[in-house]
Amino acid sequence: MSCCGCKGIRTCLICEQDGNGQKEFIKCSSKIHQFCDLCNKAFEGGKIDDHPNHHGDSLEFPGIFIQRDFISPEEELEICQQIYQSPFVESQSGRRKQDYGPKVNFKRKKIKPDGFTGLPNFSKMLYKRMKSVAILKDFEPVEQCNLEYVPERGSSIDPHFDDFWVWGERLVTLNLGSDTVLCMTLSENSDVSVHVPLFNRSLIVVYGPARHIWMHGIHRENITRKRLAITFRELSAEFQPGGNKETEGQNLLDIALTFEGISIGSLKL
Repeated sequence: MSCCGCKGIRTCLICEQDGNGQKEFIKCSSKIHQFCDLCNKAFEGGKIDDHPNHHGDSLEFPGIFIQRDFISPEEELEICQQIYQSPFVESQSGRRKQDYGPKVNFKRKKIKPDGFTGLPNFSKMLYKRMKSVAILKDFEPVEQCNLEYVPERGSSIDPHFDDFWVWGERLVTLNLGSDTVLCMTLSENSDVSVHVPLFNRSLIVVYGPARHIWMHGIHRENITRKRLAITFRELSAEFQPGGNKETEGQNLLDIALTFEGISIGSLKL
């Protein structure tokens, strides 16, 4: 029996080596555009460090904000130490995760706050710093997921949309440990993709067309060293003031911002 968290068509190097699962892996499209966060455009071919002398046709690509060096190397070390004080649980496609958020049944569109104790204490500093970023001045995170990617497990995540019913406009991720690439596609079989650089210690905000039209994923070949992704999500308009589930949303937010959270994996031990 494989000691990984893969289910269905999802696989990692562990279950593939055990002879389980499909070994076919989604690859990048033939027309790759590199997104430049300094130009806010994507260019066919070339490299990120070509700026300002990019080559190839350009593509307007709204909905990506990147702040490089959002935290210092010393802060990164401290945060990673805090993260590894809590246990991880196995996740799909060679990843491990820590969940700090309410339990969501996406099919039935129901949220259970039972067991939700808030975001972790170390994130209070990140929350306050995000407030100083113009695009995040009114961002109120109600869920945090820490994901570990390692090359030894063939960690990846297939192209997908984050749920629109419960999660709001902005997806915010702090990238730690190593650089990688966020691959944006219009569909799993699209012949056009946009590679968005995820610099170490950078903060990325996905919103607008990049959130609602383009799927996002991480390819196996772009994980060359251990990577930690801290992703924060806000509630959708239905749970915001004036929405049908305003009271439920406020209750969840009150819990989240106590910053006294214990990961779901820890609660199960």
